[in-house]
Amino acid sequence: MKCLVVIAHPVERSACRAFAEVAIEALTQSGHEVTVEDLYPCDFAAALTADERQSYYSDAYDARAVQAQARRLLDAQALVLVFPTWWFGFPAILKGWFDRVWAPGIAYDHASDLGPIRPRLHGLRNALAITTLGSPWWVDHLLLRQPVRRVLKTALLGTCAPACGFQMLSLYKAERLTATDIERFGARIRRAVARWPVAKVS
Repeated sequence: MKCLVVIAHPVERSACRAFAEVAIEALTQSGHEVTVEDLYPCDFAAALTADERQSYYSDAYDARAVQAQARRLLDAQALVLVFPTWWFGFPAILKGWFDRVWAPGIAYDHASDLGPIRPRLHGLRNALAITTLGSPWWVDHLLLRQPVRRVLKTALLGTCAPACGFQMLSLYKAERLTATDIERFGARIRRAVARWPVAKVS
């Protein structure tokens, strides 16, 4: 499959970047075609511009500044998101990627009566979110009820790519990781990727 890996962490030597490398290696070894969207090094501008927002409900969304990102999203059959969870939400740069790239005419279409939106990401078959959190698991699960997972699964993929399978791997207490923790989580990433189908050449 054509796999888009989106990385959203500002620190080069971070657990998230190490896990992104694991995912990229596993995808490549499985025979998938991998494209990497590394948001910080390319200085992706997170803020939705005035022109973009004003065009949200016009005949055509102003995608001039994000054409390359939109093309990569539309080409993807699988999506891997690698990011830290901060304050139980997305890093600003990743939220901006959703705001500016998952836009009308790209990820979905508005209904004529502004009712439920119509999905456009029909080619997206699989999605994997890989994230680190400083909190213990019970805070995310029991107190907050996994807000990031719910947004990804229901609000984004559920409306823009309803046929897409979704899995989320969360590594808790990430500020106190051991080498064993990192290796075990890397193995979970490899197992998740190994389940994705690869087209056989006849």
